This record gives sequence, C-alpha cells and structure tokens, in this order.
Amino acid sequence: MKFRLSYRKRILLYFSVIIAIFTVGIILFEQKQIRQERTLSLENMLNDNADFIHKYLEGKSISFSDSAQEMDEIANYLSDNLRITIIDKLGVVKYDNLLDKKTMTNHIDRPEIQKAIGFGSGSNIRMSDSNHIRYLYYAKNYDEGYFIRVALPYEIEVRPFLNSKNSFMYFIILFFIVSVLMMFYFANKFSKSIKELKEFAVNLKNEKPVKTAFEFPDDEVGEVSAEIVENYNLLKENRRKLALEREKLIQHFQYSEEGIAIFSEERKKIYTNSHFLQFLNIIADRPVLEDEYMFSDPNFEEIVAFLDSPDRTENVFSTRIEKSGKQFYVRVIIFEDKNFEIYLSDITRAEKRRLLKQEMTNNIAHELRTPVTSIRGYLETILSLTPEDIDRQRIFTNRAYIQTIRLSELIQDISMLTKIEEAADRFVREPVYIKQLLVELESDLSKTFHEKNVTFNVDVADSVLIYGSRTLLYSIFRNLVENSIAYAGESIQIMLRCYMETGDAVYFEFYDNGVGVEEKHLVKIFERFYRVNEGRTRETGGSGLGLSIVKNAVLFHKGNIVAKNRPEGGLLFLITFPKNKA
Repeated sequence: MKFRLSYRKRILLYFSVIIAIFTVGIILFEQKQIRQERTLSLENMLNDNADFIHKYLEGKSISFSDSAQEMDEIANYLSDNLRITIIDKLGVVKYDNLLDKKTMTNHIDRPEIQKAIGFGSGSNIRMSDSNHIRYLYYAKNYDEGYFIRVALPYEIEVRPFLNSKNSFMYFIILFFIVSVLMMFYFANKFSKSIKELKEFAVNLKNEKPVKTAFEFPDDEVGEVSAEIVENYNLLKENRRKLALEREKLIQHFQYSEEGIAIFSEERKKIYTNSHFLQFLNIIADRPVLEDEYMFSDPNFEEIVAFLDSPDRTENVFSTRIEKSGKQFYVRVIIFEDKNFEIYLSDITRAEKRRLLKQEMTNNIAHELRTPVTSIRGYLETILSLTPEDIDRQRIFTNRAYIQTIRLSELIQDISMLTKIEEAADRFVREPVYIKQLLVELESDLSKTFHEKNVTFNVDVADSVLIYGSRTLLYSIFRNLVENSIAYAGESIQIMLRCYMETGDAVYFEFYDNGVGVEEKHLVKIFERFYRVNEGRTRETGGSGLGLSIVKNAVLFHKGNIVAKNRPEGGLLFLITFPKNKA
C-alpha cells in the first residue's frame, strides 16, 4: 500500500521546507555580509600596515639589495603571521619576509598586482603558489617605483552565531519557531474544510450515509466547501426527481399498447418495450430476436432512408405499413443528441372503426333521406291542394306524420347505439329484477299485442336479478319483442324464459313461432342497418338498428347473445348475463 501524507501534514511539510529555506537563506546572506565586512576590515588593516612599511622605508632610506635585515626588524613590530613582500615595477620580488626571494617567480601577473597597477591598490584571496597557504593579499602601488604587498592567512571562520555575543542567530531561531506555530494553526484551520470535504467524497464513493450538515470555517475555503455541499444536495434532489420521472416514463412505455424503441446515433438499442418486438415480428419477413434487425428489413426502408438522409429539414417522419392483414402506423423522431425514437402502433382496429363509422354515416344519411324526402313530398302535395280538398290533405298529413315517427325512432336508435359505444359510462349500474322489468314492458306494448294478436309469455322467477343498466336491459328485451312483432308474422307467440341460473350467470332464451331467418343471414343480423328483406323492412318502418342495439347492450353487461332457428319454427336468441358487479 502506497504511503501518503494527509493534506494537513503535506501543508506543514511544504511550508516548513519553505520557511527553513528562507531561514537558511537569511543566515547565509548574513554570513556573507559578515564575511565581506570582516574582509573589508582586514583590507583596511593591511592598508595601514602597507603605509606603515612605506613610511618606515622612506625614513630609513633603505635599499632593497642589502636591507633584508632591516626589513626583518620592521616585520617584528607587526603581526607574527603577517607576510610582507616588496615587488618592483617589473614584478620582480625584492623582498619577502617568509620565503627566499630567489625561489620566487615574477609577480607582475598576480591579480592583486594587476589591480594595484590599474587602481592604486587591490586585493585577492587565493592559494599561494610558493608555500601553498591561502592568503588575503593586499598590494599597493607607490610612486617610489615599487609595490608593497602584505598578506594574512585567510582563516576567518564564519560560524553559526551560537554565542552570547551574537543575538541575530537567536532572533532567527525564534522567527522560525513562531512561523512554524502560526503555520500549524492556519494549516489546521485551512485543512478542516478539506477534511470535511474528503470525508464527504469518501462516503459518496463507498455509498455510505452522507450527513447533510457540516460546520465549515468562516473563510473563503469554508464558503466554497459549503457551496459544494449545497450544490450536491440540490443535484441529489434533482437526480431523485429525475429518477422518479424516468420511472414514470418507463412504466408508461411498459404499459403502453404501442411499440416504443429508443436507439443511439449508431443505431444501438437504448430501450424497447415488449410491444415493439412483438409488432416487429409481425411486420418482418422472418422471426426477429434483435430490435436492430429492423434497419436491414425491406419493410422499413423508408425509415432507414430518412435516417440516412443528409439534407433532411424535419426531425419527424411517419408512414404506414400493411403486413399480415394488419395496418401499422410508424413514426420516427430524431432528438438533438442524434438519438432517435421509433413508434409502432397497430391501427388495424382504429382503421376498421374509421371505416365502420364512415359506413355508418353513409347508412344514416341513406336512412334519413327516405323519410325526409317523403315528408317533403307530402308537404309539397298538401301545399298544392286547394283548401276545399280536405280529405286528401288529411291523407297526406297522416302519411307525413307516420314518416316523422319513423324519423324520430331512427334518430333515437342511432343515439342509443352511439351512447352505448362511446359514452358507456353515462349508464348507471344498479340491481335490476328482470320480472318487474318484463311486467313493465308488457304493459307498455299491450296495445300493440292486442292489435297484432300477439301472445307474450314470460317464465322468469321474481328473484332473478342482474346488476346493470335498467335502461339498456329494457332496451334489449323491447327490441327483441318489436323485432318479432315486425318480422315473425301475424298472430305469433313470443316466449321469454330464464332456463338456468348459476352462481356466476343467468341464462335466458327468447323465441317466437314465426317464419324464422335463412341460415345465411344469421351471422349478419346483428350488424348495423342490415335487413333480411329490404322491401318488407321498408314497409314495417324498421331502421335495421334494433338487433345491433341488442348486441351492444348485451356486450355492455359483459354478456353474450347468439341467434339460431328453432326446429319447430321461429327465431331463437340465447342470452347470457354474468351475475358479478364488475
């Protein structure tokens, strides 16, 4: 495991190194200054010695060729380790109190001599070529034609000032300690926010509980840290809301009856619901396991061409596909990030419903045209008669009245059928006792029964109960009775019997002893405006909607109805109603 210092320790380490370097720099700079000052002091002392020797030489009028003894005497008055050298203008050594001048080479090229030639005096610190001792040389040029060079061994020790005479070192040490303590204080304060943020980040990474309240220092770092935590909390809340919205969207996709798929720009699946693959298998020419197959299927070549189009101006494209007896609506939407959605919808039922409504509209228009035309013709005839022709006026007025009744019944039947199909929730469900309902029906049609010599027999127990719409249940049985009266013939018998009742359902049979219906018509008698005998139906005034209303009203109650011819003669209807309240 790699060792790593904490943030606070790294700050302490970094700033300790910086302060230490700064302190050492101050010490070195001070030592250099002291060295320069002491060197300058030595040079001044050597200058005084040179002048003293020069005055001595002038006062004694000493000749260098035979004055070595006298020169040695003056050296005794000076420092013991002082080296004295007399050099002429040509660089020849005339005297040296420590070395034999005969062994010494020409000194004209020595740095201190060169400086003395140029500036009158000069100094240099270097190792002696003669005795290999490091000297501070000081040479001075005199008008008498020689140089006096004096030198001292350069052994000045510039040590750390750990003595009672040097307070500067104590000051530096105190400065270092105070700086470290201040740095330690501010590092702790500064690193507190960093420590809190680190704990915050580590808990997030390890998916541990994250506290929402932090105590940050009242400084810029603390403010930044608080802003980070606040932004995270806002981001977390937004992510939670986004996740909820995403879950809602996914649930919507899953329970949608349409096929929905989202693909990336590279046409890789991001999301699809179950209906999409189901519809894709219906449309495709072979079994499909991968949704991406659609991009190579010829049935979707228009979609692929739209996606591949470089100069498209719209981001939405739709088309229709007919396959396997079904019709599908296909729509593609391209998003800003180049991902796209493909929507598949089975519109087979909707299309059939549209065609059915179109057919119904045409039939309604056709059915309405006949009574309206008749009424108009009768009224025009009445208007053309003379006021004295009262009998003919009454005849045509009665005929117009009959047509208005037919028109009213037709409109009523259309309204009932439309309400069952499109506004079923308007029918109130309630417990309905069928025997009471049939007694009311018999009372309402008693006059018709008498005129047509119809016998209406009911075999239903008083306890038979159906949970449903009283209006629709009444309409079912009335339309069946009126259908028998209109088409079964004269002097017929009508029977309505509850032949079985279980815990789940109630079973009825309704029949007459009339002429019945040809077998080829039985499968169509529940269709709108279907007439077995068009001419006879026109005479009776039927709209062709009665049995269609019966069929839809039974389906409203989750029931079932079938029609068949009786062996004894007449038409039989078998009706089943569930007893549950669902």
